[in-house]
Amino acid sequence: MKKINTLIAFGICLALGFAFIPPKEIKLFNGKDLKGWVIYGTEKWYVEDGLLISESGPDKDYGYLGTKKNYKNFELNLEFKQEADGNSGVFIRSTVDGVKVSGWQVEVAPPGHHTGGIYESYGRGWLIQPEEEKDKALKFGDWNKMKIIVEGDRVISYLNGVEMVDFSDPKIGEGEGGILLQIHDGGGIKVYWRNITLKPL
Repeated sequence: MKKINTLIAFGICLALGFAFIPPKEIKLFNGKDLKGWVIYGTEKWYVEDGLLISESGPDKDYGYLGTKKNYKNFELNLEFKQEADGNSGVFIRSTVDGVKVSGWQVEVAPPGHHTGGIYESYGRGWLIQPEEEKDKALKFGDWNKMKIIVEGDRVISYLNGVEMVDFSDPKIGEGEGGILLQIHDGGGIKVYWRNITLKPL
């Protein structure tokens, strides 16, 4: 459907004599600092050697790093590497009050804990989990590529090229907010992030 819409737009532009310019990819993390992001909570978020690092702090509480801008329909690509516990997540169309988040998380977790599944915080909990055999796509302790497509009420997640879930939900379709990275509570968590890019749809 997305390709069809793009072709239709291209045809209309040609008919009207306009140049068709596809949506520009946005680099959300510049590899230097946290420009464009907001820290929520007291956990650690910092940049080192071109990598975005999230790490549990002394409070061992939830922590979030959120985009200053809201994004509705998009394709998000990023890479992550887990160290220690590695329990984290990527939130879509979400907002934060203190360290209480409202929205939907695409799970980033250790093996056997449903990476790529969709969880609704402070709401319905797990909405969908990947099939058990897909957990083999996770490379714990190494770099992983995650792609998240959000369009209307539909969310599709990919891990290292493997489709993890394809889920539609009216409540997600109504959601408004930014993109957030998470540090889970409990302490002992460290996750590295890089190449975080977004293409509006």
